[in-house]
Amino acid sequence: MAETILLVDDEAKVLHIMSSFLKSEGFEIVTAQTGIEALSKIKEVNPVLVVLDWMMPNMSGLDVCREIRKVSNVGIIIVTAKSDEMDKIVGLEVGADDYITKPFSLRELLARIRSVLRRITKHPSMEENLERGDITISISQYRVWRQGKEIMMTPTEFKLLFNLAEKPGIVYSRLQLLKAALEDDLFNVERTVDAHISRLRKKLEDDPSNPKYIQTVYGFGYRFGDQQ
Repeated sequence: MAETILLVDDEAKVLHIMSSFLKSEGFEIVTAQTGIEALSKIKEVNPVLVVLDWMMPNMSGLDVCREIRKVSNVGIIIVTAKSDEMDKIVGLEVGADDYITKPFSLRELLARIRSVLRRITKHPSMEENLERGDITISISQYRVWRQGKEIMMTPTEFKLLFNLAEKPGIVYSRLQLLKAALEDDLFNVERTVDAHISRLRKKLEDDPSNPKYIQTVYGFGYRFGDQQ
């Protein structure tokens, strides 16, 4: 069965070009031209991934992304004309898994889509739960609980958390985390890891400014605190 992707852009021509190309690559495509329509389509078709334009009237892509993250961990790629690195980081901080800057080639779009889909579908070889203090990570289900309460995770956040928690105390550089968790050191920059780590801390830590789980090793990267 073909994987369903939701394309969201207020320009019909852009939707047509992306849709035609991705259909030729074997995907099932659903489109939306407004944020409200996009949120409705997500409930209707349950896509595996959303390609979401940032600059839309009435409801921006960032606002749509925030609303999606309240109810779903579907993969999200933000499309933006903003080239400043901080703008891209903002997109990641509201819950996107990746971003792509206009103008872009259809082949680059396809590469990014496949990269995010790998994070969703490529499960680690282990099947049992990973227990770290009061955090439980279900490897086969891609689900996380803390103190018995489930915490919604994006595909990228889950892969980062798993890679850190699998070996508590081991320090990983940002580049190592890019390769292990994001699987895409060609397109991403190391600061994108910081944005995802920031979101993880907000979800997991009692005090994100003084984390006990995901700890910074200054000048190198991050480690998972030994909670065993």
